[in-house]
Formats: sequence, C-alpha cells, structure tokens
Amino acid sequence: MPEYQAPLKDMQFAINELADIDLLTSLPGFEDATPDIVEAILQQASVLANEVYSPLNQPGDQHGTFIEDGLVVTPPGFAEAYHQFAENGWQGLSQSPDFGGQGMPFLVQSAVSEMWVSSNISLALCPLLTSGAIEAIYAHASDELKQTYLSKMVSAKWSGTMNLTEPQAGSDLSAVRSKAVPEGDHYRITGQKIFITWGQHEMSENIVHLVLARLPDAPEGVKGISLFLVPRYLLDSDGNIGERNDLKVVSLESKMGIHGCPTCVMSYGDQGGALGYLVGEPHNGLTCMFTMMNHARLEVGIQGVGLCERAYQHALAFARERVQGSLPGHDGRVTIIHHADVRRMLMQMRALSESGRALAYVSGYAYDLAHKAGADEDGARAQRRIDLLTPISKGWCTEIAQEVTYIGVQVHGGMGFIEETGAAQYMRDARIVTIYEGTTGIQAMDLVGRKILRDKGQAVGELIAELKAFKADLDAQGDDFKSMQTRFTRALQALEATTQWYLDQVPNDPDLPGSIAFNYLMMMGYVVAGWLMAKSAIAAKRLIDQGSDDVFYRNKINTATFFCEHILPRSEGLQSTVQSGSASTMSIDIDSF
Repeated sequence: MPEYQAPLKDMQFAINELADIDLLTSLPGFEDATPDIVEAILQQASVLANEVYSPLNQPGDQHGTFIEDGLVVTPPGFAEAYHQFAENGWQGLSQSPDFGGQGMPFLVQSAVSEMWVSSNISLALCPLLTSGAIEAIYAHASDELKQTYLSKMVSAKWSGTMNLTEPQAGSDLSAVRSKAVPEGDHYRITGQKIFITWGQHEMSENIVHLVLARLPDAPEGVKGISLFLVPRYLLDSDGNIGERNDLKVVSLESKMGIHGCPTCVMSYGDQGGALGYLVGEPHNGLTCMFTMMNHARLEVGIQGVGLCERAYQHALAFARERVQGSLPGHDGRVTIIHHADVRRMLMQMRALSESGRALAYVSGYAYDLAHKAGADEDGARAQRRIDLLTPISKGWCTEIAQEVTYIGVQVHGGMGFIEETGAAQYMRDARIVTIYEGTTGIQAMDLVGRKILRDKGQAVGELIAELKAFKADLDAQGDDFKSMQTRFTRALQALEATTQWYLDQVPNDPDLPGSIAFNYLMMMGYVVAGWLMAKSAIAAKRLIDQGSDDVFYRNKINTATFFCEHILPRSEGLQSTVQSGSASTMSIDIDSF
C-alpha cells in the first residue's frame, strides 16, 4: 500500500498565491512567517507525516482501541509518534509565545494540520482537540488557570478535550443535565458525557477536559450552561501531577471509522464529584465553548481536505499499477489510468482536493486577519469574512470528502471493497467529518441565519462584490481562459440572484431557511472554490510568463479548467433547487411519512 507524501508544492502555492503570506508577515507577531521559514516548517512536518504517522495509519485502523484494567489501550506506535510530535514542538506552532508557542499564523497551522490528517486522522484528532481547548482557555479563563495549564498544553505534555454531548443532549445543548456545585474555589462536577474524542489515553501526562454543566441556580436553556476545566489528575500546590480526579471512562464507542482514536463515554463524579474550575463567567459557557468550536470547525474543514488528498494519492497509485483491458493504438493490456472514465474520476478527485485546500487555506488566512485586526471598520470587515467562511469551509470541505473518498473506492473497482487495499478506510474515516463540531445542516443554518439574515446580507454582499471585481481580472485574460470565464460568470450570477431571492422571500416563509440551507451552502462552496481555482489559474499563467514553464503550473491551469467545466456548473442546478422553496419539502404531513 502506498504511503502518504505531503503535496508540499501545492500547499506552498496555496499559501503564497491564494492566501497572502507576505501581508501576514507585516502584521504584529507574524514577522517570522516569511516564505522561506514557512517552507522549512512544511518540509519538517512532512517528514513526521510521511515517515512516522502514515505507516501507523492502516495498522492503527486494524488494531483499534480498547479498555484493559481501566485504561485505554491505543494502537502500537501511537504513543511514540505522539511523543515525537510533542518533542518537536508541533502543538505550539500557532500558539502564543506567552505560553511557549511559536506564534505562527493559523494559515501555516492549517497546512501542517492537513499533513497530520492525511497521514493518520485518528492520531491527528488528539492534538486538534487540544488546540481548541487552548483557544478557549486563552480567551476566557482566569490568569491563574492560564498560568497553571496553558504551557503544559502548548507543549503537548497535557492534552485537552471538549465535553458537550450527553445521551439526551446532542446538538440541542439546552438539554444538558451535568451539574456543577460550588465548593470554595472550585466546583464539584457530576454527570455523563458521550462521544468524547481522546477522552482517556496514556499518551500525555494529563488530560484537561472542558466540560459544559449547570450551576444550581442556572436558568433553563442554553443561557444556563457554564464551562468548567476538569483535569484528569489534580495538581499539588507546586502545579505538579497529584491524585486522580473523580472521573473515568465508562466505555468506548464502536464506530464506523477512526478506529485508532478512542471515542469515550465519560462519567464525572461517581464518588462525590470531580473537581473543576469555572472558565469565563457563570452561565456563559456556550460563548466560551464556541471559541473552541469555531476553531475546531476550521480544523475539521482541513480534515476533509486531508482525507481527499490521501484518497486521491491512493487511487492514483492504484490506477498507475492496475492492468485491465486494452485500448486502440496500444499494444496489449494497459493500466487503468489510460481509460478515459478513470481519468475522469481522478480529475474529479484532484480538482475537488485542490479546491478544498484553497478554500480551507484562505479561510485560515481570514482567521489570522480577523484575530490581528483592530476595532475599526477594517477589523469588523475581517471578522465578518471569517464568520461567513467558517460554516462554508467546514461544511463544503467535509461534504466533498464524502465524494472524493467514495470515488477513491470506485477507482479500485472490486478491490476497493476489500479492506486490505486500504481505500475503504478513507471512506469510513471521512464519514464522521460532516457530523462532528456541528453537522452540515447546522453549518448551513448558521450560514443562512446568523451569517446572512443577521446582518441583512452585508458579509455575503462584500464577498460577492469581491468576486465581481475578480471577474474583471479573469475576463482580462483573453481567450486563454474563455471556458473558465463563461462558467464563472454564470455561477456568480446564480449566487447573486439566489442570495437576493432568499433575502426577499424569507420574511414570508418560516420553513424556507431550513429547506434551502444545505443546498445554498453547497452552492456557495462551489462558487467560492471556483473563484479560487480561477485565481490559481491566473497565478500559474503569470508564473509561466515569468519563465517558470513548469509542468506543475500548466497542470494548475488544467485542473482549474476541469473544475470550472465539470464541477462549478453544479451551482446553476443548485440555484434552481434553492429557488424551488420549501413547498415540496414540507408538503407531506408528518404522520404520512
């Protein structure tokens, strides 16, 4: 089975040509993120991903995780790989230097995260959750908690988790029942949480759980939820590991994919209550948790991209080696990559993978701009842009991962259905990414509700205006990009018309947002991705004209052309779907289903 090879050249192209790393280096704190430093970071990350993480991926899937003597047993080699990850400082790549981090842009973190996911998503999930926990603690916790916990988490000596879901409370967090009773300077936490990724393991010295729970005087609903930091091991007066806290893993979920990652059912307070510490203000836990969740949503979008890339590489290697059939003009039998239908599938995988990378990296860039922006109008505009892109990046990039990993199995034919080839693992692993950190439907409702209706279309209007300005640049390229120009024009017109139609119609139809949200998000994803693919083609042409007549740049243009001809037209079909409204969706009575 082929091992993963990080696509460093395409990653650097997206960072340098689609995002603007030079602009980021002009912002306070990002001065060291020069192209040569970024190139060195990516090169070093690729060594760990290619040579350490990747060989553990399929064996980890086959071994899985289990509980033995009350401890979670992870696949062989995972702990050693994690320790290498920690020793090399990767957890702190984009974290604050105040707590031992390197302060690199999230854009750079996005590229490195893609490598971890492509090479071994089960192992990559552990530091991903830690990063989100760090964000929440850094933004909302007291100085004492920050000083006590953050440096150890940034070093990856301690890992972190997010504890939201309960058996009766999935996406509806208003139903959370876990309790927190004040006791001096801490709280006693009781309750059960499910679906806790890396909730228990022995790879790190301590695990810092962020737990949603209710205070005794909490009002009903989401406004009554508070956030608590609950360590697996309590600390002594010097901040060192002390006695075990009153929490434990009850069982591990048996899952469709990510078998190398323990997904835990956690119990808090079986012997009187786990000690926890309030993060942020009482009853304001959801706001604190959304700091962690929004960061995680961008990272999950990257997971979609990483799985696309791994499935594409796997399918491409198989297509180059598998001999099947013959073709006119070729002597004897040929490898399947010679067949036009297989080429179609590979181009579809390639185009979706590259467009997903473009969208995810540009979203990471927008995240950096928003976090460095001031309180003026430019800062507000930057915040509106990342608020708009977050549900699109998370939702669209994870949905296309379903398509790409599905095609990857199809390229293998019957061999793809056999676990031994490894193609099925990517499809199984990818299935979760549209679900956790908020399903695609939740992302879509966030997009059409909070991100479009709340500001009466201001953020999406700003994006459409930028796309219109880009269209003039694309049209100026002449006949070289004629097909791209035509397809992008139609797609942009469809997006603008559909957005205005939605804003006009929604006051009269309470069922409209839920009925059209998913299709509108996918439509927007295709158009934004089409913009970035066309932008990549222009950049590639410029570099060729400057003397870089490289196959890589010519193939960037070819891939962008394929995307605009074969994938971008989906946006026009989605315009018709969205503008059909809610009537047929809601036409059958509930009792008639």
